[in-house]
Amino acid sequence: MIHLRQLTLQRGERAILRGVNLEVKSGEHWALLGRNGSGKTSVLEIVTGYQFPTTGTVDVLGHRYGQVDLREVRKQIGYISSNLVEKLTLRDPVWEVVAGGYYAYLRLYQEVPEEVKERALSELERAGMRKMADQPFGTLSQGERKKALLARTMMASPELLILDEPCAGLDYYEREKFLDTLGAFASKELSILYVTHHIEEIVPLFTHAALMTDGRISAQGPKRDVLTAEFMQEAYDLPLQVEWVDDRPWLRVGGAK
Repeated sequence: MIHLRQLTLQRGERAILRGVNLEVKSGEHWALLGRNGSGKTSVLEIVTGYQFPTTGTVDVLGHRYGQVDLREVRKQIGYISSNLVEKLTLRDPVWEVVAGGYYAYLRLYQEVPEEVKERALSELERAGMRKMADQPFGTLSQGERKKALLARTMMASPELLILDEPCAGLDYYEREKFLDTLGAFASKELSILYVTHHIEEIVPLFTHAALMTDGRISAQGPKRDVLTAEFMQEAYDLPLQVEWVDDRPWLRVGGAK
């Protein structure tokens, strides 16, 4: 699904990535964590083909980058970032914003076939937003917009879903609602790579985790093997304790009680 081998990324004298290796298999749900500037977003941009490594190889969905039309690969990847919200037209009805995901358009200018509209309404139903279908997108709360983007992304039936800090700026209520919606869309066939700063967002649907430290992946594997006090302290350079409640990790700063 994703296989990154010895990726480096150099910008002038600055080494952004320093030999990144990562393998995400079909149906696995990964969370990627690390401090600001550790290289997380650069990894996502390389996986989606919007940035190219200085050295190393990138294989995504069975395709070797540099030997394939990236536009075709991107059709199989759902990508949610804060930048996407800024590019959408706020006065468009929510169902049209969602339907645009079927065509990978930011805005629809042609008549939408009835079956595409029904599909958009169905995805909104799964997101718990069917009653908001005819509202202008701009009237939605931040959390509702993120859920609408998730529904939009699923219109293309992606094999790989990539989310770059989707809960940034959300309050506790909106965050939990978004994570519930993500769980409703997740399946064994859909692989997920989810970047976050907050360990508590790693809800039970996630199977694996990776920690980035100074341009490298310092730990990766099944989430309980990676999200330990030892590895977290190394990644964040702080005294940290990890507590698991209902298969969900929570972080506490400071020594053990």
